[in-house]
Amino acid sequence: MKTNEKKITPVNRTQILNLGRQTLAIEAQAVSALQNRLGESFVSAVECILKIQGRVVVMGMGKSGHIGTKIAATLASTGTPSMFVHPGEASHGDLGMITPQDVVLALSNSGETEEITRLLPLIKRLGVSLIAITGGENSTLGSQATLCIDSSVEKEACPLNLAPTASTTAQLAIGDALAVALLDARGFKSADFAASHPAGALGRRLLTHVSDIMRTQDQVPSVVPEMGMSDLLQEMSKKGLGATAIVDSKGVPIGIFTDGDLRRLIEKGVSLKDLKAADVMRSGPKTITENALAVDVVGIMEERSINTLLVVNSDGVLCGALNTNDLMRAKVI
Repeated sequence: MKTNEKKITPVNRTQILNLGRQTLAIEAQAVSALQNRLGESFVSAVECILKIQGRVVVMGMGKSGHIGTKIAATLASTGTPSMFVHPGEASHGDLGMITPQDVVLALSNSGETEEITRLLPLIKRLGVSLIAITGGENSTLGSQATLCIDSSVEKEACPLNLAPTASTTAQLAIGDALAVALLDARGFKSADFAASHPAGALGRRLLTHVSDIMRTQDQVPSVVPEMGMSDLLQEMSKKGLGATAIVDSKGVPIGIFTDGDLRRLIEKGVSLKDLKAADVMRSGPKTITENALAVDVVGIMEERSINTLLVVNSDGVLCGALNTNDLMRAKVI
């Protein structure tokens, strides 16, 4: 064995499991203890952020910096404009990102992080409010902050009580608490969240309209009531929707005929030769407007056990159609 190689201790599975459980217990206790300490400074912090015209500028070094970037992202995605500014870079020009309309949210477990404390006079000179999330209320950061939220923990989950573990979990929990309180105060809704996450599943469900995914113009199968079955079946086959609309002289859907309807007629031994579209259509087809949400189509299809739906405009005239395959391609379902 080479002299610089470390000896690997055999795995003690019981000890590993116990340490994992102990870590979760310590961090859970740390977060639980925050509930009783959360007070007027938290409420004032929310009020302060609601009043600003600019953004929440989050700062933190090391592990607190990583937590800060997550808090900034959570705030931004829940209706509170926010960004993260690295304290080390702030003194080299990035402080110019902060405007008088902003508020600074600084994270430091000790409250004595040098990269942050050296910025305090400059932040004060800008005239912006400073909210501190720190475990040292009487520290340099805590004492100079406009508002101080106590994030202190009894001990870290690290067996050496050195690595930031419970303390960063506490910071993250307070950041989430701020974001939730702010989104509620702003009346932030699921549609607003979707607007910030257009590529996500929720965004697709709440932002995709029927008009975005429906088949239009020559892609939409339609026949008149007088059309014979031969022509009707050719229209269905050519358009590949698995159904066709039957429309009146104004283009308003008065019926629908599907592959399932055809199959049932054949199973009954019905002769199709002399039948017209009016003879085989199901009257009063369910329709949906083109400006409806695509997710509404899913509910209608499930309720009625159908897989094709006709789309109409504000005048009730057929303007499109879609089926479950269209919904799946759009990732609505």
